[in-house]
Amino acid sequence: MDPMRTLFHFPNPVNEIASRIVATGVVVMVAAALVLRQPWMVAVLAYGFVARVLTGPTLSPLGQLATRYLAKRLPFAARPVPGAPKRFAQGIGAVVTVSAAVLVLGFGERGPAWVLLAVLGVFALLESALGLCMGCKMFAVLARAGLVPEAICEECNDLSLRTRRLAEVGAESAA
Repeated sequence: MDPMRTLFHFPNPVNEIASRIVATGVVVMVAAALVLRQPWMVAVLAYGFVARVLTGPTLSPLGQLATRYLAKRLPFAARPVPGAPKRFAQGIGAVVTVSAAVLVLGFGERGPAWVLLAVLGVFALLESALGLCMGCKMFAVLARAGLVPEAICEECNDLSLRTRRLAEVGAESAA
């Protein structure tokens, strides 16, 4: 397999347990950034979101911690959910945190940056505590409006399609 394709790969399906652990980490980091008023922490948050959008957990320290260690040690079975809505949600987080980083680090505008982080923290808390992914809800609205390609919607609606494709690719690789 192409190394670049392997690096820039977002998992599908995604383990909902790991996703909620990542959201918990985001809540903690947002709270720390807001309480300590440390602009550099905004850049760390932005890096994490951009890394997760581009590579899933591969280049994200928080993603690695959640998927490789914490999710496996909790007494919950993996719960597969479609990857595309989770990637979309990470993309929203990337836009918000990069915007906050530009505001606070580039222009010294701390107030608006802290507001953006606070809103992000609320949404991360909803996912972490309740399993309510607002980015995923927005993705569903866009899909219903026809703004998401139908093939992606099919995978979201039927994870067995993705599982079958993975099995087919594995069989082809073994041959």
